[in-house]
Amino acid sequence: MTVKLILRKQEYEVKAGMALLDALKKCEIIPESVIATRDGEIIVEDEILKDGETVKLVAVISGG
Repeated sequence: MTVKLILRKQEYEVKAGMALLDALKKCEIIPESVIATRDGEIIVEDEILKDGETVKLVAVISGG
């Protein structure tokens, strides 16, 4: 029962049933630095990840 997180060309696997926020922290990804999408739709940090899902993470670029 796993969920795949993809950031650029890096893939991470986490346990299904975790909240997105917890999964990001477990993978040492700063939650504020990415936007998570599933099937082309943005998902929020308290979304529970389901078995077999693939979540694509888009890096947020900021600057001054």
